[in-house]
Amino acid sequence: MVKVSVVIPLYNSELYLRKCLDSLVNQTLKEFEIILIDDGSTDNSINIIKEFQNMYDNIILIEQKNSGIGRSRNKGIKKARGEYISFIDSDDYVENTFLEDMYNFCIKNNLDMCICDYYIHNYDNTIIKKDVYDFAVKNILDDTTIIYKINHSPWNKLYKKDMIINNNIYFAQDLKYEDTPFVIKSIVCAERMGKLNKYLNHYIIRKKSETTVMDKRVFDIFKILDITNDYISDNIYINSKKYLNVEKILNYIIQQRYQKDNKLRNKFIDDAYKYLNDLFPDWKKCEYFNKNNFIRNLIEKNKLLAKIYCFIYNKIKLGS
Repeated sequence: MVKVSVVIPLYNSELYLRKCLDSLVNQTLKEFEIILIDDGSTDNSINIIKEFQNMYDNIILIEQKNSGIGRSRNKGIKKARGEYISFIDSDDYVENTFLEDMYNFCIKNNLDMCICDYYIHNYDNTIIKKDVYDFAVKNILDDTTIIYKINHSPWNKLYKKDMIINNNIYFAQDLKYEDTPFVIKSIVCAERMGKLNKYLNHYIIRKKSETTVMDKRVFDIFKILDITNDYISDNIYINSKKYLNVEKILNYIIQQRYQKDNKLRNKFIDDAYKYLNDLFPDWKKCEYFNKNNFIRNLIEKNKLLAKIYCFIYNKIKLGS
């Protein structure tokens, strides 16, 4: 019996892949499979995978032309034989009890979805312990704030495969931020979710990773939120839906301080405020602003101040 299928999409990951795989082949849980989807790598990634395949019989390699991370993860879902599915990025790694702890917690509590705490490794070598919102076993009707209080990355979680398949939950394709709709729909569809209070994932931030690169794909966030909003009922979750949109949009507005292209930066900020104004005319009254200080709220509520802040930060900090 395969208890967990670990799905790993990868593209030119030779510098980090070995550490990721080492953390998996040494798991205390034994009944699991590792599904690696190589998305057209041109480096030594395939040879590293084949080296591990020669030593371990639970490693499956799928090779494809470059199609994007969303398609890669979806292909992994279709290939998975496990009762539960885990998604791990090829440049991250996990504690050796990750699968056993998460799986046992799911079985004990009959969960459709399990979440754990994690470590953030910054590119300046600092490490932060990240505590995910703590909650007892429940579903979205018990606590609608879960929609925005847990992280929307797929990797510090376990998902029951039947829930994914029965509810047609898949990753967005050909778009950046493809994981947000997947996680949100999983939260909405899970009849029982639980939080395991253990730090089991190591999330690595690199200078030129998807997390830190600012390019025109940032505009994909509007399409992603359109998809996500369709999953969230206005009648039941309207306040949480508003909070989610406000937090996401304002986060990417502030991130434009790293955008060196002035026209692209200002275009995104214009579109972002229009998106909020069109969808939630009263968004400036959102509870999101209760957690921030006066200066930050002032900047985020005012388009002109947001543009000035991003411009000055860019000039002073980045010298662009």
